[in-house]
Amino acid sequence: MRGTIKVKRSTDQPIMLDVNELMDDLARDRPVFHSEADFQHALAWHIHEAGLDPRIRLERPVEWPDSRKRIYIDLWLPGSNIAVELKYLTRKLDFEHEGEGFALRDQSARDVRRYDFLKDMQRLEQLSSRPDVRAGLAILLTNDPLYWEDPAPHHKETYDADFRIHQGLKKAGRMAWSEFASSGTTKGREEAISLKGSYPLEWEDYSNVKDGAHRRFRYLAVQICSSSQLGEQRYSC
Repeated sequence: MRGTIKVKRSTDQPIMLDVNELMDDLARDRPVFHSEADFQHALAWHIHEAGLDPRIRLERPVEWPDSRKRIYIDLWLPGSNIAVELKYLTRKLDFEHEGEGFALRDQSARDVRRYDFLKDMQRLEQLSSRPDVRAGLAILLTNDPLYWEDPAPHHKETYDADFRIHQGLKKAGRMAWSEFASSGTTKGREEAISLKGSYPLEWEDYSNVKDGAHRRFRYLAVQICSSSQLGEQRYSC
C-alpha cells in the first residue's frame, strides 16, 4: 500500500510527504548510486529541489532520549520534523548511465545488514518520544533480491529468522538472534530489537538499469509515527 506522512510545517501550513512519489521521481534522474552517501546526497537534493523542505540537513546530531549519547540522523527535515534513516545495499553490477560509469560491489553479511535496518526502525521509534520529532522514515534500497524474496521453506528456521525483512512480513515486538548464531555474527549487535508499533513490509520497484542479474532495484520504506500513534497499523502519520 502506498501512503503519505502527513505533517505540518512550523508555520502550521499542512504539507504531504509522499514517499513513493518522491522515490519514483528520484529514480527517473538517478536509477543507480555509487554508494550510500551518494544516495543520501541525491535524495536530500531532490527534496530540496522539490520544495518539500529547503532547509533539509544531512547527518544532523541529536541527543539520545534519557542519556548523554549523541547520534546522527541521515536526513533531517526541520520544516516538518521528520527524521530519515537510509540503507543502500548492493550486489555486483557494472553499469553506465548518461556517460557515467557505476561499479557496484557485492555486500555480504545480509544477516547483520537486516539487523541494522531494523535497528534504524527502533531508533526512529525511540526518537519519536522527543517533542521535536513528528515522524520517522526508514528506507532500504537494494538490487539484492535476497532481501525482498521469501526464503525457501527449509531456510526459514535459521539463526536470523527474526530479522528477515522480505515482502509480506510484519515486524513488531521483540526480535533476537537464535541460540545458534555465532559470536562473530552477533558481535556489536548482541542486543535484541524491540518495536512498539506494528509495521507491514511492502517492497516497491525503483529501477531496472540493464539486462542480466541484479539489474532490478527495489526499496522498502517504513514510516514511523510519533509515539502517540505507535501500535496502530497505519501508513500515514
